[in-house]
Amino acid sequence: MTTSIDGGAKPLFMMQGIGDVELPYLLYDGHEPTLILLHATGFTPWLWHPIARELSPSYQIIAPYICDYRNADPEKGGLYWETVAQDIAAFCNRKNIENPILVGHSMGATVSTMAHVLHGVKAKGMVLIEPIFLYEDFYRVRISVGEHPLASKALKRKNQWKSPSEAMGYLRSKTLFAHWTEEMRELYITHGMRERKGGGLELVCSPHTEAALFLGGVHYNIWPLLPKVSCPVLVIEGEKTDSKNYIDLERAVTSIPRASHIIVADAGHLIPMEQPAKITTIIRDFIHAS
Repeated sequence: MTTSIDGGAKPLFMMQGIGDVELPYLLYDGHEPTLILLHATGFTPWLWHPIARELSPSYQIIAPYICDYRNADPEKGGLYWETVAQDIAAFCNRKNIENPILVGHSMGATVSTMAHVLHGVKAKGMVLIEPIFLYEDFYRVRISVGEHPLASKALKRKNQWKSPSEAMGYLRSKTLFAHWTEEMRELYITHGMRERKGGGLELVCSPHTEAALFLGGVHYNIWPLLPKVSCPVLVIEGEKTDSKNYIDLERAVTSIPRASHIIVADAGHLIPMEQPAKITTIIRDFIHAS
């Protein structure tokens, strides 16, 4: 473990073989229990840093990078989320992690649920931030990348900037990033972008890869799994989220046997990036109550 300029914990970048692939992850060494933080579609584990920094070293924290560790083609169904969940379970087995607390955001929350119910990760508890529990009609049809509203949008995402300052200006101008903390935007540029061949910056998680991840979320109906969740669960929703058009959190909370539900005021779908201090407090309180 190294220490950042502000005195907070800074993670180690690690790799773990899980069979046919290696899974990258950030490690914040600390005490038990272990927290496994799973990020949202199109992002990187570094966006957990302001939260993980505050929770470490009270807890050992692992933040896997589940963007492009496997090759996936959006035109061929993308990267199935149940495959990611199986890989997270394999990771826990290889690392001898017992009774972790699974904390997932968006895609990461759904993957956490699958890893627990489908693949036997015996979680001490789960914090599910804006989980992607789609209305069941979404799981009954097979759609192409062009028909998927989020995947098709991802393919059109801007992916070239001349400099970090131009990238920052772009982020500040877009509604998606407007309510992020300044540190989160800086982390997104530093760790979510890389040097582009020929100069400038491009996204680490490319539009093609992001689209493949979105497509991977419609292949497995999550609803039959929810009554089988055996640990305490906290479902976190943003007051101003735009996900209600395709996500049914109210039904999800009533379907999970030991679930509670809180709404974070003045937050959208990307709550950890907008209000990291609030999410840190919520996670800490959940652990103490579990």
